[in-house]
Amino acid sequence: MVYFVGAGCGAADLITVRGMKLLQKADTIIYAGSLVNPELLEYAKDTCRIFNSATMTLEEVIDVMKVSEEKKQMTVRLHTGDQSIYGAVREQMDALDELGILYESCPGVSACFGAASSLNLEFTLPEVSQSLIITRMEGKTSVPEKESIQSFASHHATMAIYLSTGMLEELSKRLIQGGYEKTTPAVLIYKATWPEERSFLCTVETLAETGEKNNITKTALVLVGDVLTHSKYAKSRLYAKDFETEFRKIKK
Repeated sequence: MVYFVGAGCGAADLITVRGMKLLQKADTIIYAGSLVNPELLEYAKDTCRIFNSATMTLEEVIDVMKVSEEKKQMTVRLHTGDQSIYGAVREQMDALDELGILYESCPGVSACFGAASSLNLEFTLPEVSQSLIITRMEGKTSVPEKESIQSFASHHATMAIYLSTGMLEELSKRLIQGGYEKTTPAVLIYKATWPEERSFLCTVETLAETGEKNNITKTALVLVGDVLTHSKYAKSRLYAKDFETEFRKIKK
């Protein structure tokens, strides 16, 4: 059996309890060495075989899983954050389907949620934004034309932009072209929830300048939107005195 486990966004104690228990039981662990906190490997038992997928091809990863399965052993494929976001897991699952190897997924904390916790943010403030757009700039992996930064920017929703730190100048340009004001708040957060985390509040216009000034070139997330300064929002109706719910009557 293969378990795809989200390692969380950085801090070792942000893995789920289920994910931790799977690591403790695993006979084989294949982890994304370039991004997963190595402290998580301390959960592994002494006899566990550990592979760093940063040095492996897809075929090599599948071969390790296949060998483990032939020995009737359990494999954990440990991905950074939550594997359902930019995790390249579908191609692995399809390969396992072809081999008749069963698998399950265990979710993790993605970087945008780790960043929100570090910054004490709420992405969906009433009358500011009720949507969170998770996206990326095109790089080695293309992005469908209808999902361009400009098209998403036109909504003025909160945005979490992954895998784009090396293209901040172009990102800034496209955000403004799409409709964000130059002064729209932005945050560049490096290695959210890791001990070496650093975050910088700036604007859409000054993203590239902020990245260059602070030598942030990779492993960072860009957040954009007026929710970042939480200055002009309406309180939730859910807790208002004159709002009745199934559990609470109107209070006069």
